[in-house]
Amino acid sequence: MSKPIKRMVTNYLKNRFEDKSSACVVDLTGLDVAETEAIRTGLREKNARMEVVKNRLAREAFTDTPLQPLGKSLSGPCALVTVSDDTIIDVAKKLVELSKQYKKLKLKTAIFDGDPDLVTVDDMSKMKSLGDLLAEISGLIGGPGRLVAGAISSPQSKVAGCLKAIADK
Repeated sequence: MSKPIKRMVTNYLKNRFEDKSSACVVDLTGLDVAETEAIRTGLREKNARMEVVKNRLAREAFTDTPLQPLGKSLSGPCALVTVSDDTIIDVAKKLVELSKQYKKLKLKTAIFDGDPDLVTVDDMSKMKSLGDLLAEISGLIGGPGRLVAGAISSPQSKVAGCLKAIADK
């Protein structure tokens, strides 16, 4: 590949990944085309995209972007899985599920929200997703309110029950 073409590809990759801050790296070695397409289809369900990139060009494209720490893990044959929104944990869970179905799919590392500390895809899949965290927070916020409402309404219902019993006599 000539230098102008490499620069053009690097610029394309830089534009493609500049707004991404979370991604997973996987190894597709040993998978045939049908299996790779099945994995891509499974990832599309989570609005994720998997693409094979040339490691050196990807490392250059990741320079000065949130994905820069991920460049260290780009060695050997690998593919990059990205998502357009903040559902990378759901994508990691899907990758773990797919790796059980396709034994040759090897899960490497992942980056979450531009954090310089890389984690394995398996570890990321064990984290709580944004939806799970929001549900937990809303339960924690609403819990004391339900207890207060129950405490306030409980004496009134007891008094009402006593008055009804007196009226029935």
